[in-house]
Amino acid sequence: MSTRLRVVLGAALLTVATYAIAQEFRGGHPDTYVVKRGDTLWDIAGRFLKRPWLWPEIWQANPQIANPHLIYPGDVISLAYLNRLAAEPGPRTEAPINAIPLSQVESFLKDLRVVDDFDDMPYVVGLEDDRLRSAQGQLAYVRGLGASRPGDRYMVLRPLQRYSRLDREQACCDRFHKTDLDFRGERTLLSNSYWTDPAGVYWDTRKGKDFLGYELQRVNAGTVTRGEVDGIEASTLLLDESNAEVRIGDRVVPVEPQTYDLQFFPHPPKQTLDYGRARVLAVADMLTAGGPRDVVALSVGAREGVDNGTVFSVWRVGSNAVDRVQYGEERTEDSVSFRKKVRLPDEYASHVMVFRTFDKISYGLVMEGVKPTRMGYELKHPDAAY
Repeated sequence: MSTRLRVVLGAALLTVATYAIAQEFRGGHPDTYVVKRGDTLWDIAGRFLKRPWLWPEIWQANPQIANPHLIYPGDVISLAYLNRLAAEPGPRTEAPINAIPLSQVESFLKDLRVVDDFDDMPYVVGLEDDRLRSAQGQLAYVRGLGASRPGDRYMVLRPLQRYSRLDREQACCDRFHKTDLDFRGERTLLSNSYWTDPAGVYWDTRKGKDFLGYELQRVNAGTVTRGEVDGIEASTLLLDESNAEVRIGDRVVPVEPQTYDLQFFPHPPKQTLDYGRARVLAVADMLTAGGPRDVVALSVGAREGVDNGTVFSVWRVGSNAVDRVQYGEERTEDSVSFRKKVRLPDEYASHVMVFRTFDKISYGLVMEGVKPTRMGYELKHPDAAY
């Protein structure tokens, strides 16, 4: 191929790529924007792009950006050569901005975790003065901390709820279920749940094939003042937080350094998921529906390739309606077989971005939408059209 032909083809490909990228920019976007404290990556991406989840593809085309994950207050973002985003570094005197507001998800990062099992964790076996509850400044006695030493820090966790996926045969209403737990992992009715109850049926799913995980909530923390010595079979833990009272059966784990990361990009899912596998499990704050900046629990996690920053579109699942024109106005839902019902289209509700990922479950923040996000709604690629 001649040098001239290669130059012509290269210019043509560059023109096509430039045009494609230009189509992603929002009309009327600012020419420049100075990053401010309190900004988020999603908000800034939304100023320039029609689809904020394409932010990485455009930024990564810029060789002058050493680390596009780190954007700081004072940085000047502008549309540069060939309609690509560029950044002029600011003073770098503050921490980089986060992808989403930390204040709106902090409790879900610090206070909640999902595990496959908690039976083998150390647990509170007794309380000072044989109380039923102990609080800040009081003692809790923990069994299973044989290797602990005075001065060691531990947090106290409580099994909060169990998540499961219903089989198709069991799914009379929804395919997912969350159940509040007592300290043994058995169902109870708690008044301090983070989530709404997404189903009205109860059944035994303990570690079955559709079991997704146990959610544990941090209720307190403390310092070991005495270990298991002189025939004493429980370590002494001095509680020092005012979060919640501790009770017998609460689990105990070492205090860990920060285990979460908000320095991530919004991006589409890494793989296509089978329809019905990825759904909204529950809505936070015991609500039945969520809107922008509300937290939702999702039925997929790391095993499905989901990581922090993954963006889904959320869809109301289309109803199976009785065709009363064909079968008569008097026909009820129960009088018509499933095969004779009309499957209606799914309806777009919102976009949600994952900020905390576990093996089979993740937490996401609703970013924007046109209708409420509810339990059981389907998760799809953010560009899905139906």
